[in-house]
Amino acid sequence: MLFSATALLALAPAVLAAPAVGALDKRAPLIEARAGAKLPGKYVIKIKDGLSDAVVNKVIGGRRADKIYKGAGFKGFAGALDDASLEAIRLLPEVEYVEEDAVFTTQAIVTQSGAPWGLARISNTAGGSTNYKYDSSAGAGTCSYVIDTGIRITHNDFGGRAVWGSNHVDSSNTDGNGHGTHVAGTVGGTTYGVAKKTTLIAVKVLSASGSGSTSGVVAGMNWVATDSKTRNCPNGTVANMSLGGSSSTAINNAAAALTNAGVFLAVAAGNDNQNAANYSPASAPSACTVGSIAAPNSKSSFSNFGAVVDIHAPGTSILSAWYTSNTATNTISGTSMASPHVAGLAAYLLTLNGKKSPVELCTYIANTALNGVITGLPSGTVNKLAYNGL
Repeated sequence: MLFSATALLALAPAVLAAPAVGALDKRAPLIEARAGAKLPGKYVIKIKDGLSDAVVNKVIGGRRADKIYKGAGFKGFAGALDDASLEAIRLLPEVEYVEEDAVFTTQAIVTQSGAPWGLARISNTAGGSTNYKYDSSAGAGTCSYVIDTGIRITHNDFGGRAVWGSNHVDSSNTDGNGHGTHVAGTVGGTTYGVAKKTTLIAVKVLSASGSGSTSGVVAGMNWVATDSKTRNCPNGTVANMSLGGSSSTAINNAAAALTNAGVFLAVAAGNDNQNAANYSPASAPSACTVGSIAAPNSKSSFSNFGAVVDIHAPGTSILSAWYTSNTATNTISGTSMASPHVAGLAAYLLTLNGKKSPVELCTYIANTALNGVITGLPSGTVNKLAYNGL
């Protein structure tokens, strides 16, 4: 999704000498975004691991940064740089790499109608059931961060369990798109959700158009990594990212920082019917990457695939909450709808079985999945369907 920046990053007035030829070999790598996705002149600057927040301030110096990343997660900053400023930044020894900022988009496909069959599918060994079976603990004591377009927190299906967390797009703490509200409903709605007692936290990184930037997404992820350390979530924390763009080292590093902070991360595999290894955050090794199925057991035609996919879940014609009123619903499709089934399942399992590390929990979900039931998957893609074990 397209993430917008508000302030520009510019060097304080200064005369910059051209670097010596030998110095060019010491420059931090410049990671290029896909041509059609890059935000011209904008960059994400990653500070080397192990350095303090004070070093971030030092590197920024007299510059104005659009986004500043500090705390428990990804360290660095983002903003606009001219060519001379870019070269100066790359020569600083504290800088690990510079990545071109790029567009990210939602991973949903709108359809006209459909039934909330997804919950029943992840709680029954065979397709066709209309009953969702679950333990009454239902994710109580967990927190679920929805990194998306925001959440209509007043929606009746959230029963007062949805709260606003942070906004990295604009000054409007609302969901102007609907995507985030729909995702939150699948994670933890009273009617449409997997973990019906989890606390839902809105982290807005996408605009009303459903788009945002690498820099804005990293800012939201970094906020979650820090916030999760102090928020009252005794049974654990999960996050969902139903968004995607071209492969991004910055996004994947931020995902690692988030899971290192103890937050389980479910991400959408993507909707291009392509290898998910070419997309982020789908390709992040620390994330639990989710492909999509259609009822009852076939690969969704749009779902990305490949070795980086960890698990599949229902993603075609999913009914959930919508943003237009406190009772509104909508049926949409995409790996965006599959991923929150797994995020909700993770919250549910944290309460039911006790805390596990993010990697352990993704492995557990894969190990307890229904094996070999999905049709239409290409070779090299795991044939596992998320299942709650009841």
